[in-house]
Amino acid sequence: MTTGAALAGPDGALRCPWALSTDDYVAYHDEEWGRPVHGDDALFERLSLEAFQSGLSWITILRRRPGFRAAFAGFRIEKVAAFTDDDRDRLLTDPGIIRNRAKIDATLANARVLADWAEGDLDALIWSHAPDPATRTVPRSLADVPAVTPESTALSKALKKRGLRFVGPTTAYALMQACGLVDDHLEACVARSAG
Repeated sequence: MTTGAALAGPDGALRCPWALSTDDYVAYHDEEWGRPVHGDDALFERLSLEAFQSGLSWITILRRRPGFRAAFAGFRIEKVAAFTDDDRDRLLTDPGIIRNRAKIDATLANARVLADWAEGDLDALIWSHAPDPATRTVPRSLADVPAVTPESTALSKALKKRGLRFVGPTTAYALMQACGLVDDHLEACVARSAG
């Protein structure tokens, strides 16, 4: 039985237990998850991938990330906003991504909305919802890590109010974790002090 506490990885270092099931997860956990991400295009990519992940395992998205990047023009907002119906049809048959019509449509719609924002607006909006680290308890086990917080609920509402789709509070919190707005590496995790 697992307690959800940090576990020793292949190198003996303690890590969040979710990171140890595959080498892909170890690398993602150690090098990306929880590290600050800035820039509208970079945040659009993370937001889009978190939306595609909804209802699926993150490893499914992580392993297809190169395919997503190729299919969605590197998640450059201006390029995706200019996608046509032919591009949409292409995406719906692309085996390198998750071919979910609603999620594809939301990604294209979100790009069109974001293309009208001033440069830096997405970054500023997302990061304005980062909680003060001093107000957060350092998680000791997975049981201490929430799925939704007041900040992720507020971020979800703010994004929806500005016209974005597939950005519920759980997706918003996953984005906050992935992009370093919160540090949910467990207290004993080697990556907690590395960020």
